[in-house]
Amino acid sequence: MKFELLDQVRTQNPIAFNISNFVTVQDVANGINAIGGSPIMSEEINEANAMVQMSNSVTINLGAFTEAQLDQIKAVGLAAQDNFKPVVLDPVAVGAVAYRLERCNQLLDEFPVTVIRGNAGEVAALADVEWQSKGIDAGDGNADVVAMAKALANKRNCVVVLSGKTDVITDGSRVTQVYNQTDLFKLHVGSGDMLSSTIGVFLGTGADPYEAAQMASLTFAVAGQVVANKMEQPLAGSFGPRLIDELYLINKSTVEAVGDFKEG
Repeated sequence: MKFELLDQVRTQNPIAFNISNFVTVQDVANGINAIGGSPIMSEEINEANAMVQMSNSVTINLGAFTEAQLDQIKAVGLAAQDNFKPVVLDPVAVGAVAYRLERCNQLLDEFPVTVIRGNAGEVAALADVEWQSKGIDAGDGNADVVAMAKALANKRNCVVVLSGKTDVITDGSRVTQVYNQTDLFKLHVGSGDMLSSTIGVFLGTGADPYEAAQMASLTFAVAGQVVANKMEQPLAGSFGPRLIDELYLINKSTVEAVGDFKEG
């Protein structure tokens, strides 16, 4: 695990361009700022190329897209390909809505992505694995989540981060499992979006995508667990702001001390 990547994020302050979900855009921007990145958002196709050129990474969230916005998303993805910028794709609810799955697969056919970050239901849908999704939640299934994540990584030639009770990070061969968690992540709408954008920030350092996704996932999970452990009782409304605070306060020593993970 490249723990030094957290210090590198703070030193480089990478510009993280996000096509965000309007439901969570404020949390995403504040989370990027807190961890050490510089957020920039846009929904305008006419500035797609300029936004990509000035940025160190691109994160695309499909949480609340419209048909018209797909043109901008495609333009951004193609600009990222032309400018060699890493792309994170968050395929919100593709396991629950056929239209979303169809459009997401079309985008993945149009341009390459560096990381796909989703829950088990979303990863299963993109990997063509049977699963019972429930809205934006992961739902239920009996498939091996590690095998499922590896299958999608190999199918799309990218890194996959499957977030859940245990986070799975894989490039199709290497696998890391992160065990730091809290149930409060499920109660704070936007936690997954914040994780995707955090991965984008770490990718913006120029690090190996698998190592960047590893460290981003571990840092985010540790931050959430630290906040939950400090709370006298689990308060969903208080968790989000305190998570942003902890993303600002967290350091390499804390991640090394608290991090619970397995590589290989």
